[in-house]
Amino acid sequence: MNPEVWGMTLAGVAALVAGLLLVRGRYRAASGAARVVVLGAVLEAVALAMFAAEHFLAARDLAPIVPHWLPLPLFWTYLVGTAWLAAAVSFITWRQVRWSAALTALLLLTIVVTLDLPNLLKPAHDRFFWILLVRETSFACGAMVLAGSLWRDPAGAVLMRVGRTIVALVAIFYAVEHFLFPRNVPGVPLEKITPAWFPAPVLLAYAVGIVLLAAGIGLLIPRTVRLAAATAGGALVVLTALFYVPIAILEFRTPLAVEGLNYVGDTLLYAATLLLAGTEKQATGNEGSFDFAQGRLRERGRKGQTETVSAVSGGVSSHP
Repeated sequence: MNPEVWGMTLAGVAALVAGLLLVRGRYRAASGAARVVVLGAVLEAVALAMFAAEHFLAARDLAPIVPHWLPLPLFWTYLVGTAWLAAAVSFITWRQVRWSAALTALLLLTIVVTLDLPNLLKPAHDRFFWILLVRETSFACGAMVLAGSLWRDPAGAVLMRVGRTIVALVAIFYAVEHFLFPRNVPGVPLEKITPAWFPAPVLLAYAVGIVLLAAGIGLLIPRTVRLAAATAGGALVVLTALFYVPIAILEFRTPLAVEGLNYVGDTLLYAATLLLAGTEKQATGNEGSFDFAQGRLRERGRKGQTETVSAVSGGVSSHP
């Protein structure tokens, strides 16, 4: 079995379990749609952990992607993998998130500038080039909103406004792609065609397109931001669980195994992006620290006066 496949799978599962355990305090403190939005950082961590494992275990396969003018391509591949892992740990433990989110956004935008934009004129007629270009940009903007929610104004407010607007516009663009090309896989509408065994693929594409269109419009209206983010992000989580995970399982022992896991990671990362776009302004310095004592998880705000204690041995609260 390809170690890359097992590594990505185990990294994703480990990040998901740890993230759901450690998010419990913030989940219980939230209410309504905010309970769904708060899971965005966990899903972001799961996807980044999977991609970190891919960078470490398939570095020689990914190194040729590094721009030719950069020396030591293998070094940069490992460095990006390390960055994704560090960001995943930060999002899971909710430590130094304003820095990890900002640096994640910066790294994603750097990838857009160094890998995508230099090829802008060559494949300008290729719609998949634009889909990938705005995908990376949208991923960066989701992290940007999270960072802005933790930074002081006016910088924080600008980051949130710009990031949320771009995520909304990309969602509308993807919605149109779903309507025009319903045979391609839903979520992030890439080249892969929906498998023939999946029932009503066109109907699924239209349904996802409607959700993304409504989310894009909702993210542009202040009163509906949180609901739009929770609805679209939650829908893509369900899509990942019921569509992409079964495909990955069927492809697990085939040459398409890594591709299947990448689709799972991409869709989870897009779900996280939509959820993070619904993040509201948070009190500066409310990133918690975690410690384990006598089997309990204690979450303390650095500047807060309250302390929430929850048993680690209990099950995770209900979530989408």
